[in-house]
Amino acid sequence: MNNEIAHSPPEVLASDESAPASSDAASNPRVESQKKDDVFRSDDIFRYVVSGKFDEQVPAAREKRRPVLRELTAEDNAPKLHKVLADAGMGSRRDMEDLILQGRVSVNGLPAHIGQRILSSDQVRINGKLVQRKLASKPPRLLLYHKPAGEIVSQSDPGGRPTIFDNLPRIKAGKWIAVGRLDFNTEGLLILTTSGDLANRFMHPRYGVEREYAVRTMGQLSESSRQSLLKGIDIGDGAASFLSIVDGGGEGANHWYHVALAEGRNREVRRMFEAVGLMVSRLIRTRYGEFILPRALRRGRWEEVPALAVKALMGKFGVKPQGGKEGGEPHTGRRTDAGRKRGPHSGARQPDPMQTALGFPAPKPFHVGRVQPEKQAGQRRQWGNNSSAWAGNGNKAGNGTGGGPKSRDRRSRG
Repeated sequence: MNNEIAHSPPEVLASDESAPASSDAASNPRVESQKKDDVFRSDDIFRYVVSGKFDEQVPAAREKRRPVLRELTAEDNAPKLHKVLADAGMGSRRDMEDLILQGRVSVNGLPAHIGQRILSSDQVRINGKLVQRKLASKPPRLLLYHKPAGEIVSQSDPGGRPTIFDNLPRIKAGKWIAVGRLDFNTEGLLILTTSGDLANRFMHPRYGVEREYAVRTMGQLSESSRQSLLKGIDIGDGAASFLSIVDGGGEGANHWYHVALAEGRNREVRRMFEAVGLMVSRLIRTRYGEFILPRALRRGRWEEVPALAVKALMGKFGVKPQGGKEGGEPHTGRRTDAGRKRGPHSGARQPDPMQTALGFPAPKPFHVGRVQPEKQAGQRRQWGNNSSAWAGNGNKAGNGTGGGPKSRDRRSRG
């Protein structure tokens, strides 16, 4: 199923209505104009939902999902092992390929192979020593899904009912987390993400993220019932209240209301109307936080929020990207005079690619007639990029006191 939708990015409110406005913003004509535009867009999608055009949309055809087998390979866009080692400063890519062929590199305790791709969660070791590498701070994925009535928000159902996950793209690492469940007969905007922290910021009541619904009831609200819903009404598990209730009109016994609230308990909207004697015959979520149900998004289809918008959302919520260094705690120590940041474990170094469990590799024999140049007084020895300055017991290599051979010449030959 092709979900590449040829229209503008997901509709997002430019301002966070749940955040209290400052006195400066209240007097700023530009901010006031932006708020009016946001309210207009939210009301516009409500008018579209209650109109007949919303029901004229043709639902996306459901595809029979093949049974999912466990995939043991990494993501297709994950970096290759030899490139990761080269980026970590272990040597050139060709040298890293040689190390892999020699069996000196392992991934998660298993021998590595050429062309292997690795994830940020994989542990890479050279000669049994963990390689500390920088992890990419790639933002999590975020989807907007138009849920139709007749689907459940669950991975599977014993009764065989269709689930929303049948229509979502497959991911090889992680899983989709639904941000706020919708009932079997409830439709509209559903947000899904691969980040548990981001989903928690959306759903937890203490963050006060607003939700808006188009509610069709059997009968009309009286003014006293409307005031009770705005002030708070007991629904069995505590009091609940709407932030706003706007009359959307209707025909006959059916009447539409545009409501907003800042929490999402189980069947909360339906139970609130039932508490005042009205039955909800249709419920459509039109907005969740900054995201509005796109008009061009058909039922059963999804579209992905761009990575830049996800990063901006994480910054607003205070969610830190998953990054840093693998295999060790982040450095939090003081900065030395040399400008290098040192922490409590500053003595830890990357494993030496040239060192094995048996010491340094045996040196190549010199050709007959090759003369070793004498080291002149005051001349400093130059070390190659791929050589180590320290041998097994901590002494300098090549000085006769460490694990390295005395006869090995490590000078660079320009």
